[in-house]
Amino acid sequence: MKLGIFGGSFDPVHLGHLLVAQAAMEELGLDRLFFIPAAQSPFKPENKPAPDTVRLQWLRLALAGKTQCEIDEQETRRGGISYTVDTLRDYAKKFSGAELFYLIGADNVPKLNEWREPAELARLAEFVAIPRPGGPAAVFPAPFRGRRLRGFPFGVSSSEIRARVRRALPIDNLVPAAVAEAIRNGQLYV
Repeated sequence: MKLGIFGGSFDPVHLGHLLVAQAAMEELGLDRLFFIPAAQSPFKPENKPAPDTVRLQWLRLALAGKTQCEIDEQETRRGGISYTVDTLRDYAKKFSGAELFYLIGADNVPKLNEWREPAELARLAEFVAIPRPGGPAAVFPAPFRGRRLRGFPFGVSSSEIRARVRRALPIDNLVPAAVAEAIRNGQLYV
């Protein structure tokens, strides 16, 4: 079994995330892809994401009907700082024998040895770099195994979307329609 793990803040989830999911499913031949919203990034302690319940609601809206994609709430349930190694250990235990692929932004690849327990991370999963348009090619540091996702790079970020909402600019073509409506109705980021 091939399982993909896609961690991040998803604050908010956007079409770039969904394009990455589609490319990963196709290119890696994944059986399932798990979206795992982080409670708090250890690398962005000053950033406070939208409430967990809201980000989970947006993911449910964005993934409706996508039967190979699931939401895993373990990091938000654990609370505090989210460490990928804890999540990968859980997957290795729950899905013994499965091939695990961890999706990561290409800009984070050079920093992998700064993550908690890098040798254990490298042992538990193969890392898949998500390219950013115009960004450098990902070179995985030893001991990490990795590959680059080819399909659908999309030049949008959650921080850009939050900034557009604050400036009262449209986000309709950047996030799923149901997510755009939920953001408007929830008056978030204003």
